[in-house]
Amino acid sequence: MAKKFSLKTKILTLIISLLLFVTFLITGIHGYIEWKQTKNTMGERALGIATSISLMPEIINAFALDEPSEVIQPITEKIRAKVGAEFIVVGNKNSIRYSHQQESKIGRKMVGGDNDQALIHGKYYKSEAVGSLGPSLRGKAPIFNDQGEIIGLVSVGFMLEDIRGTIYDRLKVLYITGLGVLGLGIIGGVFLTRSIRNDILGLEPHEIVSLYRERKAVLRSVKEGIIAIDSEGIITILNYSARKMLGLTEDVKFKHINEVLPNTKMFTVLHEGKADVDDEMILRDRVVIVNRTPIYENGEAVGVVASFRDKTEIQQMLNALSEVKSYSEDLRAQTHEYTNKLYVISGLLQLGNYQEAIDLIQEEYEQHQHQTKALFKYIEDQTVQAILLGKIGKASEKKVELIIDENSSLSPLPKHINTSKMITILGNLLDNAIEAVSDGGNKKVNFFATDIGNDIIFEVSDEGYGIPADLQRLIFEKGFSTKGADDRGYGLSIVEEVVEELRGNIEVQSEEGEGTVFTVYLPKQVEEGDDL
Repeated sequence: MAKKFSLKTKILTLIISLLLFVTFLITGIHGYIEWKQTKNTMGERALGIATSISLMPEIINAFALDEPSEVIQPITEKIRAKVGAEFIVVGNKNSIRYSHQQESKIGRKMVGGDNDQALIHGKYYKSEAVGSLGPSLRGKAPIFNDQGEIIGLVSVGFMLEDIRGTIYDRLKVLYITGLGVLGLGIIGGVFLTRSIRNDILGLEPHEIVSLYRERKAVLRSVKEGIIAIDSEGIITILNYSARKMLGLTEDVKFKHINEVLPNTKMFTVLHEGKADVDDEMILRDRVVIVNRTPIYENGEAVGVVASFRDKTEIQQMLNALSEVKSYSEDLRAQTHEYTNKLYVISGLLQLGNYQEAIDLIQEEYEQHQHQTKALFKYIEDQTVQAILLGKIGKASEKKVELIIDENSSLSPLPKHINTSKMITILGNLLDNAIEAVSDGGNKKVNFFATDIGNDIIFEVSDEGYGIPADLQRLIFEKGFSTKGADDRGYGLSIVEEVVEELRGNIEVQSEEGEGTVFTVYLPKQVEEGDDL
């Protein structure tokens, strides 16, 4: 029977191992500091040499010669031999070499891709790059002419391999001592690992850490809320989505489930041991769809996991799909409209009414040019362009003119304002405006957009019958419609929800008999940490 170590023995072993680890850590830190200091010293040395050479009048004046390298090469090679640098390269503003320790490379382009800061911005700096001789630590200095213009640069380098060799020689004894300590630490770690593995079901500590991180990442990334309780009903898991959805805080963990959420029915599942799926219920004034699954150990229920999703989010998803479908139908309507016009033109040509056909084509061309010119000239976002193209076709079919204001100015939208949200907002507002004027009045709908300032502003206006003053406060309520139909009254409420989700707001101005104006304000940026 294997001997079991006591907790005291394990702790003593752990302390000894930690001491060995600290010894090795100090050795490593000393080596790292030595490496950094040596590199920094060599880098500063390279930069100082490069700066000095860049200020030499002989080097600056040589750039005006037909063969600058004949003057520059002897100077740099002489300096290189004295300072012990691996290379000193002088190049022009196109990075063409005027000097190099290998004369065959003079006239070729410098290698490494780290010259821009000197040649473009005139900076003095250190860099690490792989050049024609291999990885090196470099000092870069721009060369200025008498007018203050950048005409070239100086690059002085020391090979990283040589620097490492110097450091390794200094740390050789220290490394040998550190390896000895590491060996002792490994021997102690083997014994400690064998003991701990028996206590943690054969898992390595890094495997446990990895499992914990993966579990935490999964719980964070899952959109559904997740709550888990143990056999006593104590909350053991409460992910971010659950806290956000139900308005809870992290401190509710390790409290009894009935104290926090008394109507979850998780205790019932725990006692009965039967899963409960797709149960619609109200948790903290929110309608959610809940799934509850018992956790078994040795055939006995020792806990319950409940996952739930806000039904409102599901409804919004369905609404977005509905808007996409509507947008597709708008494009088909546009195709249908143009097909009808093509048939008319074909009939006029067959009847020999060429002038009427030409006039119709010209009229359609001018109208199309006017609309598309404004659309593509002032609106740069492709999603908004696509929505407007579809609505132009729908408006044309209803004999309504959709006018894009020439004062509009809209760049591509920020990433947090996605396609489905734009379809929901603009699709509903434009549909309502087109419908408002299709039955009579001035059959024109105006669209305006601008992103000047901190907000993106959309404005949709019509000259329809307007909305009575006593009904304006009700138009954003679900199910309310000025048409009085049972299946209407959801478009504007959905628009308001999406606008609020984007941290914006929507305003309406309407006078009975004079038309209606809807204005949407969406911030270009949202605060860090906001979830959209």
